[in-house]
Amino acid sequence: MKYSLIVMLLLAFPSALLYAADRSADARPNIVLFLVDDMGWMDSTPYGSQYYETPSMQRLAQQSMRFTDAYALPLCSPTRASILSGQYSARHGVTSASGHQPAAPAGASPYPAKAPPGRPLIYANSKNYLDLELPSLAEMLQQAGYRTGHFGKWHLGLSQEHWPDKHGFDVAFHAQPSPGPPSYFSPYGVTASGKPGGRQHVGTITDGPEGEYITDRLTDEAIKFVEENKDRPFFLNFWHYGVHGPWGHKEAYTAEFAEKTDPRGEQRNPIMASMLKSVDESLGRLTARIDELGLTDQTLFIFYSDNGGNVHSRTYDDAKLANVKPGHPQYAAIQDWRKWAGGEPPTNNSPLREGKGRIYEGGQRVPLMVRWPGHVKAGSISDAIVGPIDMYPTILAAAGVQLPAGHIVDGESLLPVLEQTGTLRRDAYFTWFPHLIPGVSVRQGNWKLIRRFEPHPSYPDIFELYNLKEDIGESQNLAEQMPEKVKELDALIDQFVQETGALYPKPNPDYAASAKPVANAALEEFVPRNCQLVKVDGALRVVGEGKQPFLGTARVKLSGPLKLTLTARCAEGGTGRVQWKTSGQDDFSTPGQSVNFEIPAEDDWHEVTVDLPVKGQTQIVRLYLTADKSPVELRAIRYQEAQGRQKGWDFSKVKP
Repeated sequence: MKYSLIVMLLLAFPSALLYAADRSADARPNIVLFLVDDMGWMDSTPYGSQYYETPSMQRLAQQSMRFTDAYALPLCSPTRASILSGQYSARHGVTSASGHQPAAPAGASPYPAKAPPGRPLIYANSKNYLDLELPSLAEMLQQAGYRTGHFGKWHLGLSQEHWPDKHGFDVAFHAQPSPGPPSYFSPYGVTASGKPGGRQHVGTITDGPEGEYITDRLTDEAIKFVEENKDRPFFLNFWHYGVHGPWGHKEAYTAEFAEKTDPRGEQRNPIMASMLKSVDESLGRLTARIDELGLTDQTLFIFYSDNGGNVHSRTYDDAKLANVKPGHPQYAAIQDWRKWAGGEPPTNNSPLREGKGRIYEGGQRVPLMVRWPGHVKAGSISDAIVGPIDMYPTILAAAGVQLPAGHIVDGESLLPVLEQTGTLRRDAYFTWFPHLIPGVSVRQGNWKLIRRFEPHPSYPDIFELYNLKEDIGESQNLAEQMPEKVKELDALIDQFVQETGALYPKPNPDYAASAKPVANAALEEFVPRNCQLVKVDGALRVVGEGKQPFLGTARVKLSGPLKLTLTARCAEGGTGRVQWKTSGQDDFSTPGQSVNFEIPAEDDWHEVTVDLPVKGQTQIVRLYLTADKSPVELRAIRYQEAQGRQKGWDFSKVKP
């Protein structure tokens, strides 16, 4: 009789028994990875923002361990590939945000065949997809019996062979190409004219009611996935499009923030505030539904961002807008930004330096909060140095899944840190970023060393050393003062490059043949951009190789106002420009810090004098010349303070 009753119960309630089998045997947790796009370290109330309103993030912080020193890569795709593989970008090869571009042909060299003759190095291209041979995080969980779902941005492969379902996701709701959807409001596609209503994007996202907001729709789909899989372990990979471009926002929210000011005086973009509010609401809806379903205690919930906050996009000025007329594909979007945000960038990462796309803290330090009741102490804080490579081993360890044999994992399980039973074993953490302003960095304790592959006009130092405990804003480069520390950390970078197989830049043979570096010590204080320097008898010839060629230098450490004196000649003449930034300024965006001057169109030497209304001490000075039209020859350059101190270069004794 008892046996018959058990059989009847099995037949009547099979799902209940499956739940018991799944849950009671090993208590495997559900996994939720909630990833925000372009959300900076300071872009929420738990991390110190007094402008953005993120009550759901604040509640999550009170229930979680909040990490103060969590890193991502400076761009999104490398971070995403590291999350799913557990490997440094130098190893898996996705080093830039190019996942919306076609994959290179099989067997193609990662290095371009040639580089412009004015560039001394050839840099390897990034992979545009996550390698299918890598055992992804989703595949490992799927094989262990997890139901896996991806919702939102992918950006790890344009063609269908590289979509989420090929990497272990049972369910996928995404759009390609995927830096951001063509529109944040349904219909989500665009027509050839740039107006909403087309179906030119591909993927699995379907349109909703007209005007539906993509952040809300993704949340609906994610909650539906949770509800459908509440009786079995699941992995929800929830990767928001917000707060990335094209910066679709709810105007009602935006109008509220337009009336608000930041007590810190740092953040002031109402569009970003509006988008963050929508993401915060998404977080609140998802966590509330998990609570309602009674799943909170058995869910490992990770809140993370893919790179630092964007501080460079949409900084429009009147000159940039001069050619953007009605009918231009971006006209409406630009006017919308101007209406609400003026010339403000999306966010401000202060006190961190710079932002997205840079190897400084503002570009790679991000929010990270982890909630797991019974394992993670609510309201705890950790200063452990962690990153995307750690998500893979942490999640698999929490799920009781062994790391795959033969697969190198650079990351380390964070469970000892989360459960406060131990510390991480690794000695240093690395960021490999051979793009934009190329370089590699190492973080060891409070010390951070940046090694650049070549000087840059705005960043002329090959090595930058910072003590982040004392200088979180990376304002004092200690490399010259502490050469032994530089040597010690630089050796770690060498070891990292060797162990990961990083594709280091190669010398450009064309540059070696036609643009050999000038050996004169005075000339080595200049970094040419879009031009090359050629020694001629008694002068320095500047030969243009691109638009707006200039000479950059960090050797003019003078207090303004200054006077520039040039001895120059140019057959065609033209309008040059001097631009500067002063100590403490991150970039060249401050108005009023450039002055134009004229070089006469003659073969004779002319002395040109320019008054520079510099306020403070110059940090970087750029001298733009008209070398893109015809070569400019310089016999002397001199910058002079009103009190008489000066910095100058005399090329009159230069020999070819």
